[in-house]
Formats: sequence, structure tokens, C-alpha cells
Amino acid sequence: MHRYQILIEYVGTNFIGWQTQSKGQSIQKLIQIKISKLLKEKINLVGSGRTDSGVHAIEQSAHFDCKKKIENLNKFLQSINYFLNIKLVSIINIKKKSFNFHARFSAKQRIYTYIMFNRISSPSIEKNRGWHIKKKLDLKLMKKGAKKLLGTNDFSTFRSSSCNAKSPIRTIKSIKIKEVKNKIQIQFRSQSFLQQQVRSMVGCLKYLAEKKWDLKKFESIFKSKKRTLCAPPAPAHGLFLEKVIY
Repeated sequence: MHRYQILIEYVGTNFIGWQTQSKGQSIQKLIQIKISKLLKEKINLVGSGRTDSGVHAIEQSAHFDCKKKIENLNKFLQSINYFLNIKLVSIINIKKKSFNFHARFSAKQRIYTYIMFNRISSPSIEKNRGWHIKKKLDLKLMKKGAKKLLGTNDFSTFRSSSCNAKSPIRTIKSIKIKEVKNKIQIQFRSQSFLQQQVRSMVGCLKYLAEKKWDLKKFESIFKSKKRTLCAPPAPAHGLFLEKVIY
């Protein structure tokens, strides 16, 4: 047997998410079927984690095992992308790995970036690639709120009711916020995130930056550990899985 890691870029708009489900098209299932056909053997694709419906990836990571060694990796990339590119999915790299490598369990850090367009007019070129917010956001206030989320905490407030994680405790390593020409980018780094955690945190940061909440209320809702008090999660189409670090 041979193990390979693949790095995947995709537009999540037309998918039900990463993970294979009984109904609808998932990214995992699409790639799994295409690789199986190409290698003429059934393979099982293991991702670094699931992304929800509508979420994009700049560099998702996954691995698969196959019986036969892939002799020409560049040829494999060209062939597989011939079938995937039409669906706005690209395999951007493939690497031979040892069996110690696991796309999910070997990950030391995951980086997600959330995009907002803070302007009157909605985006055309980057449609469905960010959250369009007309009201001017206070970035200084947003950055103060982001600081409160750093470190090891109970993130129950930001956890989806359908989340299967055993513990709500997570460690946020860093949150970077920058704005270039009315495009706000919020980058989160952690070893792992709870289901809908990033989008829920962004939803609350937006309430703060809009001055619907003050910093005291933002902090008290975070500390309350009550999902019902959370602001509505930010829409999926603004979220990008940027990179998985091993």
C-alpha cells in the first residue's frame, strides 16, 4: 500500500460541504469517485476536517491509500484536474507520505480566513466570496473583541447545536484583522475549531463592530457559554479554509 497527501482548492458554493452525505454532492465524494476511476481501485479519502456547505478552501488537506504506486505525480495531477476543474475544484499538489501521516490527526494548526466587503455596493467579481455589509464597521472595536477570544477557553457560545466534539475547550493561537480597500480579512489560527465556531465568532464580532453590542456585552455573552445568546453566525460564503499546518 502507498499513502498520498493531496492539497485541494475549491469553491464551496454548489456543494453540501466537504463530508460525504446521503443526499447532495460533497467535495469528498466527488474527489473520491474521480481518483478511484483514475487509479482503477476503490479509495477512501480522509480530510483534515469538514467544511460546511458554501465554505471555500484555498488549501484543504486530505490523504488516501492505494495499492499501486503512482509513478508520475504530475501526470496524475493533470488527469485528475481534467475531471475536477469543471466543478471549480482543483488538486494543487500531491505528495507521497509515510503511514505515520494522517490528514486529520497529524494537523498541528488550522488557519481560517473570513472575508467581509464593507461598502455600499455588493461585490460582482467576488460574488459569494465574502459577506457584504453596508454599515460601516468599527475595526478598532472589532480588534478589541478579538483579543478577548485569544487563548484557551470554553467556546460553548460559538458551538453549533449539532457539534459532536467531546469538549468545547479550544485554544485560539491568533486572530489577525486587516482592511484593504473596504475588504476586511479576519484570520483565525487554532489546532482545531468547533462546528460553526469561526462563523459564530465572526457574527458576534460584527455585532460589536456595528455597535449593536458594547465590549462588556460581547465579553459577557462569550463567558455565558449559552449558544442561544450568540449573534447569528456569519454566512458560509465568506469563510475560507486557508491552510493546514503539520
